[in-house]
Amino acid sequence: MAKVSIKPLADRVLIEPMAAETKTASGIYIPDTAKEKPQKGKVVAVGPGTKDEQITVKVGDTVLYGKYAGTELKLDGTDYLMMRESDVLAII
Repeated sequence: MAKVSIKPLADRVLIEPMAAETKTASGIYIPDTAKEKPQKGKVVAVGPGTKDEQITVKVGDTVLYGKYAGTELKLDGTDYLMMRESDVLAII
């Protein structure tokens, strides 16, 4: 995990999505056109929170998030998602 130069504001977190599954549990390979967007990723930066919303995730946590959560952005050739911590469903 590389050090990123983005500092999220307020209750936002920056997540590096994990790669989509390439094979089903039964061993069938999934073509690129049929892959689902990943819904799991690693937290790489967190904002300071707000007085009403304390940040509970920390850098390095692996989290689950909604399929359409966050705003996609690319930094130094790596894809990231910026989202509010409330869009994170769980820490795994």
